[in-house]
Amino acid sequence: MNTTASTLVHPTIHPDERAARLQLAACYRIFAMLGWTEMIYNHITLRLPDSVTGGDKQFLINPFGLHYSEVTAGNLVKIDLQGRVLDGSTHAVNPAGFTVHAAIHDGLPGAHCVMHTHTTAGVAVACLEGGLQQTNFYTAQLHGMVAYHDFEGITIHADEGPRLLQSIGERQAVILRNHGLLAWGHTLPQTFAILWTLQRACEIQMATFSMGRAIPVSEAVAARCTRDALQFNPNHGAGQDVFDALVRQVDRIDDSYKN
Repeated sequence: MNTTASTLVHPTIHPDERAARLQLAACYRIFAMLGWTEMIYNHITLRLPDSVTGGDKQFLINPFGLHYSEVTAGNLVKIDLQGRVLDGSTHAVNPAGFTVHAAIHDGLPGAHCVMHTHTTAGVAVACLEGGLQQTNFYTAQLHGMVAYHDFEGITIHADEGPRLLQSIGERQAVILRNHGLLAWGHTLPQTFAILWTLQRACEIQMATFSMGRAIPVSEAVAARCTRDALQFNPNHGAGQDVFDALVRQVDRIDDSYKN
């Protein structure tokens, strides 16, 4: 991340919060660039490090009512697990958006970042009776990583949280049936890499099924592909190189997210 630009963002706050704000704001702009937007809806949330919070669970989320292309490091809202605003922001937070995220952040110790989308391909596969099928290069890299959670309506009820966590287990790629895609990870770049792979798997499945029957990938080959794939592995950057490349692309288009 560009450290010189970070001085433009809340110069009095902890530098680790400043870095988190810049990283998350850049991610929102990446989603906008990729077309992973749903008007003013959906969310990416990022837990602030203990160096900032003293161990309390605090998060950054997009201000409700803004398009992803309008999100900046400065207008991200800091909230707690109950969705209460902690930084004096006048922006609202969408309760339907944070209910799912709060359950995952609270219930899964490694869930530093949570991303949720309603892309056409993602929702289409989520509505398909058979879900994601092991038929392409990207599904083969998600062997044993995909969880499913049944649709319970608009996600505003906290009592869904325990059932969601039970559905997820430790799987970081999640298909919310009849709803959309979700990913969580130990870092924001790792979460992005997981969601991008899941999204590509859905896109290719949708295209393939529109033409006819797909060639299945065997369990043995898929398991080997997942072991061989390095993009989620912390020892190989866990998506950092891909994320950095996309940030550079966003910077060339519009770096106002740094404000």
